[in-house]
Amino acid sequence: MTTQLGDFLRAQRARLTPHDVGLPGGPRRRTPGLRRQEVAELAAVSVDWYIRMEQGRAGTPGTAVLDALAAALRLSEAQRQHLHLIARGEAPAARHEPAPVAASLLAVLDGMPLLPAYLVDFRFDVLAWNAAATALFGADFGTGLAANTARLLFLGEGPRRTQLDWECVARETVGNLRANRARHPDDGRLCEVIDGLHRESREFAAWWDDHTVHERTHGTKRIWHPAAGVITVCYDALATLDGSGQLLFTLTPATPSDADALRTVLTHHTGAVRSVS
Repeated sequence: MTTQLGDFLRAQRARLTPHDVGLPGGPRRRTPGLRRQEVAELAAVSVDWYIRMEQGRAGTPGTAVLDALAAALRLSEAQRQHLHLIARGEAPAARHEPAPVAASLLAVLDGMPLLPAYLVDFRFDVLAWNAAATALFGADFGTGLAANTARLLFLGEGPRRTQLDWECVARETVGNLRANRARHPDDGRLCEVIDGLHRESREFAAWWDDHTVHERTHGTKRIWHPAAGVITVCYDALATLDGSGQLLFTLTPATPSDADALRTVLTHHTGAVRSVS
């Protein structure tokens, strides 16, 4: 099984290019496909662990890790099922399929080129985002670990450095997830997100266990960006009325100087994209 797993992983990363997963191509490569380091980064696992995984020396991986690898390697549902079977000897639970995003909402996102905006569901899974959100939060926003804003906030290294009001935002996230679980107690994906955070984050576990319920749909927060320094933004979560539980988050600059800083971020991102292409 271990040889089969390694062969399968190598074959799947060999069929992809950096462009397929939103990464810069860089210099000419000796071999086709993604490098091990790139797969590890996309799946939010260590490079050493991923290498051991391909070599059959990593033990039995968890289901969440396998799903992260499946997402990083852009596997189909049949390929994801196969990955679980050869890695764990058992088929995974059916994968959650989020509600489709209305074309009108996508048009709203694209129509706000100067304001970072993104759409999440009640599980905090990121469903769609615009270029300004990519500029502010990074090229990996919406993928891998960053495909769920709650998991990114508690388990990612970046937010603890860039979200200057991290604890306040994190506590609000816990309160919102608790309220959402009361509304959707039988939602498997929501339970998976909460249980995983409770297991993997000491802060989340402590705040979850104090039974905080705190729903906040607007406020201000400070974000540090390497191209512009500290930016204070106002955030608003606008609920859709179609029963899907989707929220449109918009970020607007708090002051004229913050608006200038945000324009600097967007200009820097546009220049970086042009230089890569």
